[in-house]
Order: sequence, then structure tokens, then C-alpha cells
Amino acid sequence: MAETNKKLLIVEDEELMRKTLMERFTKEGYQTVAAADGEEGLRLAWAEQPDIILLDIILPKLDGMSLMRQLRTGNDWGRQVPIILLTNLNADDNITEAVAKDKPAYYLVKTDWTLDNIVAKVRERLERVAIDAEAAAKE
Repeated sequence: MAETNKKLLIVEDEELMRKTLMERFTKEGYQTVAAADGEEGLRLAWAEQPDIILLDIILPKLDGMSLMRQLRTGNDWGRQVPIILLTNLNADDNITEAVAKDKPAYYLVKTDWTLDNIVAKVRERLERVAIDAEAAAKE
């Protein structure tokens, strides 16, 4: 198990998927918090300010794209937090436009990834954030 002090928010309405992701990331050493709908996800995002967010697009109460948009138009943390979108949808024009505008860290179609792949993407994005922070501190 890798040790990390990084906090991960999982916003996923499918219970089995949410629990599977939580278990895997907990085993990987991450602190995990989870939400089953978009409203709860937004509330937890602001309250917990996780280091990275795994976000489903199709959610009850508030869809993932709207949640991401609210974060991106909020404070500095919300504009910068890495977000990895998870979806069963193929990228149509609306999703592509929103992805370009609101800048998630990564976009994954659920049928194309494994748990190992998503863990690797989370590590990759967090490493990139750390490198960028170090570079900014040296300026």
C-alpha cells in the first residue's frame, strides 16, 4: 500500500461503483469521501476541499457538468482542483464544449478503464499538481 495524505472525493451515484472506488483508493492510502448525488458532491467538495475529484457526469439532483461549472466559477481552490470525469457517455458536442471550457484534469469513459488505470490517472494528475506547485514556488 502506498502512503499518501491526499484526499479524494468520489461523486458517483452507482453504489457498487462508488464503494469499489472507495475501497481501492483507501487501500492505496488515500483519504476518501464520497457522495451519491451532485448536490451532496458539491457540498462535500466545498467543505472538504479534496486534492482531486472523481466525478460522474450523470447524477441525480445536480449533474456532474453543472457541479464542475460551479466549482470552476467559485474560489481559487475550485478553479484549480483536478477533476477526473467518469462517464458511460460518448463525448458529444455539449460534453466536448463543457470539457474544453471547464477544464477537467481528465475525461474517462467507464467502459475504457480499469481500476488500475484510474488509480494511475489520479497519481499522474496529483504528481502534475505537485510539480506545478514547486515550479510556482521557485518563481
